[in-house]
Amino acid sequence: MSVLIFVELDQGSIKKTSQEAIYYGGKVAESLNTGATVLAIGNADEINLQVAGHFGAQKVLHVTESKLSHENSLAYADTLVQAVQQEGSTVIVMAKSGLGDAVAARAAAKLKASVVSGVTSLPDLSNGFKVERSIYTGKAFAIVDIKSDIKILAIKKNALEVVETDQIALVESFAPTLRDSDFAATVTNTEKASSELSLNEADIIVSGGRGMKGPENWDPLLELAHALGAATGCSKPVSDLDWRPHHEHIGQTGIKVAPNLYIACGISGAIQHLAGVNGSKCIVVINKDPEAPFFKAADYGIVGDVFDILPRLTQAVEASK
Repeated sequence: MSVLIFVELDQGSIKKTSQEAIYYGGKVAESLNTGATVLAIGNADEINLQVAGHFGAQKVLHVTESKLSHENSLAYADTLVQAVQQEGSTVIVMAKSGLGDAVAARAAAKLKASVVSGVTSLPDLSNGFKVERSIYTGKAFAIVDIKSDIKILAIKKNALEVVETDQIALVESFAPTLRDSDFAATVTNTEKASSELSLNEADIIVSGGRGMKGPENWDPLLELAHALGAATGCSKPVSDLDWRPHHEHIGQTGIKVAPNLYIACGISGAIQHLAGVNGSKCIVVINKDPEAPFFKAADYGIVGDVFDILPRLTQAVEASK
């Protein structure tokens, strides 16, 4: 028996959110006195998969089937189920994401498993198997007592602080049996967002709102993001006005993020936007309106003109390097 961790790859490397899932799964495995095995689907060098050991995994099952080169939740779920059956796993861990949620739901139906999404802490095993999950867009938490034999946990970003070791994982090939019905729909082309960093993976995000006054005024924000090595985001009105690409829209109807640092520039803080960022560890708000609602949710607030403050912040960051 082992804990099985489903990971996502990006250009042959394990995504940061999946690294967190491996660490979580490794800790669960320790509690259950068993091992942690990773399932990785896609092209990747062995050395890039061995690093799963840094986060607590002992073994990696690597699937290189060419038909799975594009994300396919049906086929991925079938592959996950077969890996679960081979390893005899009763706990399955993955990062909460669009792909993760789709794979978890389909695998749960096949395995008659329970799914808990948005998990925020390690399970309590003192009396059963209980986990805490985020609900109401992060405004509250629920304790879920899982009764099923097989449990699937989708972990919220930054649920645990990851501690790396120098261990490496053994990488083995895994060849699932694929069903034609899983490929009734096929991916003909994939277009990735042009931004340098994924919002879901970024540790730091610099985001702008209507206070930036127009698409032609975005350079100070972009310069700060570049200095910090941060991803860029925006509020819904900004994307609706086509000031910024729609894939940068953060909020209840956009992307929900949980970076270590979120810097909001000229964003008033509507409840829909707050719902997308309240998982952030630290929120810094810059707004010339001292009554802006966002200040109530901020860890740090700067009252002032973003066009005056952003260049100063960039200068300070560059000077500190």
